[in-house]
Amino acid sequence: MMNQELTNKDNILSGVQSYDPSRDSIGNENSQTNTPNISEINKTSKISETSESSNHWEIRTEEQDYAFLPDQPIKDKNRYGERIDLIDITDITENKRTDRSLFINGNPEVGSNPNRNKQHGFFFTADNCIGCHACESACSEKNDNPAHLSFRSVGYVEGGSYPDYKRMNISMACNHCDDPVCLKGCPTRAYTKHVEYGAVLQDPETCFGCGYCTWVCPYNAPQLDPVKGQVSKCNMCVDRLEVGLKPACVSACVGNALDFGVIENTPQNREQCKTSIPGFPDPEITQPNIRFQQTKTLPIEMSRTDSMPVKYHRDAEGNYKPVIDQKQGKAKHWNFSKLNSRENPLVLFTLFAQAALGLFFITFLGALFGLESLTSFTNSDMFLPLVVTSLGMTTFALLMSVTHLGKPMRFYRGFNNLRYSPMAREGFGLALFSAGCGLTALFSMPGNQWLVEFLSNNLSLNLVALTEGYPLATLVTAAGVFTVIGGTGGLFYMNKCYQIKARPFWHHVQTATSFVGNSLALGAFTGGVIVISTLIYTQAYVALITQATLIFTGVFIAGMVIEALGLIKHNNDLNRSENEGGAAHYIQCTTFGKTYLFRNSLLAVNIISAVILLGLNLAGFNDFSLLFIWLVLALINCFTSAIGRALFYILVIPTTMPGAFFWKNKGFEQHARDIGLADNPATGVAPLAH
Repeated sequence: MMNQELTNKDNILSGVQSYDPSRDSIGNENSQTNTPNISEINKTSKISETSESSNHWEIRTEEQDYAFLPDQPIKDKNRYGERIDLIDITDITENKRTDRSLFINGNPEVGSNPNRNKQHGFFFTADNCIGCHACESACSEKNDNPAHLSFRSVGYVEGGSYPDYKRMNISMACNHCDDPVCLKGCPTRAYTKHVEYGAVLQDPETCFGCGYCTWVCPYNAPQLDPVKGQVSKCNMCVDRLEVGLKPACVSACVGNALDFGVIENTPQNREQCKTSIPGFPDPEITQPNIRFQQTKTLPIEMSRTDSMPVKYHRDAEGNYKPVIDQKQGKAKHWNFSKLNSRENPLVLFTLFAQAALGLFFITFLGALFGLESLTSFTNSDMFLPLVVTSLGMTTFALLMSVTHLGKPMRFYRGFNNLRYSPMAREGFGLALFSAGCGLTALFSMPGNQWLVEFLSNNLSLNLVALTEGYPLATLVTAAGVFTVIGGTGGLFYMNKCYQIKARPFWHHVQTATSFVGNSLALGAFTGGVIVISTLIYTQAYVALITQATLIFTGVFIAGMVIEALGLIKHNNDLNRSENEGGAAHYIQCTTFGKTYLFRNSLLAVNIISAVILLGLNLAGFNDFSLLFIWLVLALINCFTSAIGRALFYILVIPTTMPGAFFWKNKGFEQHARDIGLADNPATGVAPLAH
């Protein structure tokens, strides 16, 4: 198991360059005799700006002793069993090492820090933090961030009652995790886990602004700038580390709450080295490189001051776990206007893509398995328009996903990380599905009598003669099978995109049942309209029309039943859950309570009505008025699917860090937009754009 973990971590660490015996820092005799230690670097840096260790980057002359990295003994492994010396887990031989440049600020030189290949991390002493936000200011100043972005932010939780009322501040930035989910999720490969310091670095210029990394990160570290349309984040101040200085936020800390160094090293005058404090998400999600000290007694229950309906309760072991905080009461509301969000393009993307998949799958696979009515349809001239319709719906869906990007013209970068990213694989699967639809349509053209006659009469093009001798039927079948395989992969990874541990409301089987159910129900609707109307128009046998009606009605019911079963399980599980998923369900049942019940009621009525129609068809009642009723039910299902998908995106509550009353508070941000305060850039509220 350990070998597999090391292999996985090796895959995301950057490469190595040539070995220089005089600069070896692994711990052999050469490093002891030729490499200066941290204290020597500090002394040299402060004495002379012309020395090798201080002319790499300019060091401000006012840097104090506490701003320099300490020289401490280093452990072999961290508490998760990962090697701290990152060279030891990369593909390295005796004659190679990592002494390459990070090209920070365009500087190609390599730093002289002897511990540059060790995993570093932050140390936060909650007892010392006074909430002055000096760390935020120093970070934003160094990175030249606008008011609405902050790589490091200070939030707080509080609890108790007067006079024993306590507040605990939390300063948090990127934790440069052992298992960086942002790196694995990013479809553009904008992230790199470097051997140097174990820093997780991100290139904003490679990013195309999809924001997926902001979804998967439990700590809200990557920051999506809606103005520039790209993500950026904390870079561990590796330029300062190269010359033995701590990050800017640590050096600026007034209360000595922040510290930094090789991970698992407890700073001087500290007595704890914990992996969690109240308000910090489960460290097992990403194995973050941050350690905590919090010794002061806190109340049993700690509340967030932001609008998120989550608080933290101390269990019997002394650990604080998230529980639901019913800040909004229990009254149910409609709030239809709040269903509108910046995720609207994704609502359209998922629904249209799933409908297109269902449309093709039902029709093609039904004919492939010998269902006479669908075989008759695929042999007709209307099969080509159906395939083109499926292709057009998928194209529209992909266009909607592109418009959601911060930099839409860089959409092609979405395939860069097929090795890790489910989002990249989702896009690739849908691209294969589109290509398969195109091939199926191409090979179907010579068999389409309407098209053949049109080309012959208007362009004098004999399509049949041009394709004579080709096994067109076999090619259509092969292209169709390819399309099904590509579409299945796209739907599978569409579900995987939302199975995110940092978002418990999505991390549930209900996401899969919703996607599959909508694909079947919406696909049956569009397919039924095209196929049944074609059979009626061509005056096919009544038996064929009846069979097609039974097929599409049955698939329509199956899709809705699958979705309903997922909703029932989702409701039961989240009603018993006390994490952020349960909090999201609380919002669903209160802020959107009436809308939620309305959607569920319509779904139930649809299922019952469709089952009655199916029973009438099976009993021999084949009046065309039943088709009209079925069409009405299908249109109602489109409406309920749109409501459900909008709720899906709006309700999710991530396992993010607590905010303050104003800063990092979604409730205040919305209030600022409502009253016009957000129009002032200094407020720090980003516009709702992308």
